[in-house]
Amino acid sequence: MIRQVLVVLVVMCLTILSLADDTPVLPEYRNHQDLSFVLDADGNKRDVKTLADWAKRREHIIRHFQRVTGPLPSKARRVPLDVKVLDEVKVGGLIRRKLSFQSDPTDRVTAYLFLPVGQVSNLPGKTAAKPNPRPAVLCLQQTTNVGKDEPAGVRGDPKLKYALELAERGFVTLAPDYPSFGEHAYDFDRKHGYVSGTMKAVWDNIRAIDLLETLPEVDADHIGCIGHSLGGHNAIFTAVFEPRLKAVVSSCGFSSMQKDDVPSWTGPSYMPLIASEFKSDPQRLPFDFHELVGAIAPRSFFASAATKDNDFDVGGVKDVLAAARPIYELHGKPDALVGHYPEAGHSFPDDSRRRAYEFLAQALK
Repeated sequence: MIRQVLVVLVVMCLTILSLADDTPVLPEYRNHQDLSFVLDADGNKRDVKTLADWAKRREHIIRHFQRVTGPLPSKARRVPLDVKVLDEVKVGGLIRRKLSFQSDPTDRVTAYLFLPVGQVSNLPGKTAAKPNPRPAVLCLQQTTNVGKDEPAGVRGDPKLKYALELAERGFVTLAPDYPSFGEHAYDFDRKHGYVSGTMKAVWDNIRAIDLLETLPEVDADHIGCIGHSLGGHNAIFTAVFEPRLKAVVSSCGFSSMQKDDVPSWTGPSYMPLIASEFKSDPQRLPFDFHELVGAIAPRSFFASAATKDNDFDVGGVKDVLAAARPIYELHGKPDALVGHYPEAGHSFPDDSRRRAYEFLAQALK
């Protein structure tokens, strides 16, 4: 226990040192919904006309977002994955493997991995066959106590078994538990080295991608991410920090923070600083989803936003995509940003999932 505490303290000190005095001045943006400009160190506005202009604005977006989430962990947290296979069963033409991996010095994450029958990975006790590398998708759960079991189709809403359905379509899929759900016990105490549950989840997802890259069945240049609700915004947050994600699907996962219930984001599993530092005031928040989706460009992004969603206002989703579209156009990738608006409540309907799967297949081909 003492050793674990010392490791955490060392990591936190390294993080603080990484934010040393040579960090460029971060200008304050009063409008986080307008992506057409960038501010210099003196607060002077300049139109975003080039990719270099956007790169500077994107840097500001990520730094402002970390004012709420806390910093992305340093490389010191990238401990060996130490993958352990807990269970393995055949599901149709697939192998469903339950496993756990070491995410950081003090925490392990449980997950379901789907592989095609006839191909076995280089995990402990397995002899690798000649694999046919396939695109992979990280599948993130909604807010549900059953955790990863739902996207894996083990239990929960059968309309949200996207890890299983994508595997049946030929993808390798990995569905981890979000911290504190499923089999991932977690208390969100800052002693673990994270300012927010959001950043802890982002780091777990980054390590999950590390795991996918070790598998001979996976084409490591073609990895995407999908999620509904909690998983929908978790996918966005992860993609902002993780360039290895080449395509993202978010179902009922976001809206403009100006049209959302801001206090609902302040719990320990999310971003407590929204309440303590920014008083749950959308006008004081240093980020909005317009910026985060723009920061994903030019990678493929598909939003399924139900018109009758009581959690995330569809009008706010359309605002976000409209703001991000010029950034995709600046990159020469206007078709990589897609909005789909099913006539439904807070759900991921059959036709929406089909369109999302086809989008991933096209983006990750």
